[in-house]
Amino acid sequence: MGEGAGIRRRLALATAVLTVAGLLTVALPQDAQAAAYCPGRKVRTLPFSTGTVLVHKRGGYVCAVTVPEKPGTKRKMSVSVQARGGRPVVDEGRYAYRAGPVTVYAGQRCVWVKGAVARGSVSSGRILC
Repeated sequence: MGEGAGIRRRLALATAVLTVAGLLTVALPQDAQAAAYCPGRKVRTLPFSTGTVLVHKRGGYVCAVTVPEKPGTKRKMSVSVQARGGRPVVDEGRYAYRAGPVTVYAGQRCVWVKGAVARGSVSSGRILC
């Protein structure tokens, strides 16, 4: 068996893994998707016209994920979390299934969460104070 066969086998395996991961992402409801990426308990759901930002908290850490209303098509998405007095942690790009997760250590400080999918967006204002 040559080196080419090994490479093809690895590529086939990688393709299969990515396909299964994509199918699971489409099949899972939004809350389950966020739980798969963010540890802790869900503390906020921030819906907007083109998607939802799901916010989780564990200890002093706050994690957020933006999921589109209609997943599967790449479009501009973003999510950010900023603890009061800190810099925002941002994930922005063209995604098909989610932006994030992004996590910050907030301790007992308020956080500001923002998310966007295409032209729709949401901004929480200060929350979790």
